[in-house]
Amino acid sequence: MKRVAYLVYYSFIYTIASIPFSILYVFSDVLSFLLYNILGYRKKIVRSNLNKAFPDKSEAELKWIEKRFYTNFCDITLEAFKSFKMSSEEMQKRMVFKNLDVLTQFEKENRSAIIMCGHYASWEWMLSVGYHTVSQGYGIYSPLMNKYLNDLVIKIRKKHRGELLSRYNAIENIKNLHQNGTVGIYGFVSDQSPQPKPKSYWRPFLGVKVPVFVGAEMVARELDFGVVYAKINRVKRGFYEASFELITDQPKKTEINRITDTFTEWLEQDVYCDPTQYLWTHRRFKHAHKAPKD
Repeated sequence: MKRVAYLVYYSFIYTIASIPFSILYVFSDVLSFLLYNILGYRKKIVRSNLNKAFPDKSEAELKWIEKRFYTNFCDITLEAFKSFKMSSEEMQKRMVFKNLDVLTQFEKENRSAIIMCGHYASWEWMLSVGYHTVSQGYGIYSPLMNKYLNDLVIKIRKKHRGELLSRYNAIENIKNLHQNGTVGIYGFVSDQSPQPKPKSYWRPFLGVKVPVFVGAEMVARELDFGVVYAKINRVKRGFYEASFELITDQPKKTEINRITDTFTEWLEQDVYCDPTQYLWTHRRFKHAHKAPKD
């Protein structure tokens, strides 16, 4: 059954990847209408997240954000599939990286670097940064339970010079690569909602106190990696820009949690600027009720 599922998904994704962008967005509009108006896909989660993040916005404003989010969500999903058959030239035309020197400065020092970003705009296409760097790029990802589908996802994501590391052993693998002399660029999508533990770091995100991931900061401090933030923005349908902002070039000297705090604050600024580009279908605040009292 798992192999059958793989063949079905592969056929679907291959078909999507083969159609022109103009037709892709017609399909995206139809899919968005179905998910939002007919199926109500995760609509309760989206509304709950938006209500928590924007308590001062009117119902009409929240509905406006909600509808446009579903359009962007369908676009990004189909664009990820489309990348399977995109040429390197087309990818570089559609995903533009600005001020790359903020990132590549570490290569000149023979140091690895960490890119921190959120589930905002086209984080999937960020793996194509490898076209512009000497260092190998690695993305941290969550493996799927279906081996065949997982292999397909890996194949798609590796299409444009990106390697993948499972989040379950990413830190161990990064340390091994570092010890073997590899200079890499490691992408952390760091706005997930980790399971709370006794030593979890809690802080506000979009006005709600939640546990946050500190893995990127931990690796940077231990291995002395530079850390940058990727500010991603949709220019128009199918075209994105990413610029880099230095979080720190001296992680060992940076105050504890300052790297994580800076990333969270900068991502918040982007979300508040254009909330339609953020991924609202995940339960961002599911552990908020467990927050320790100050």
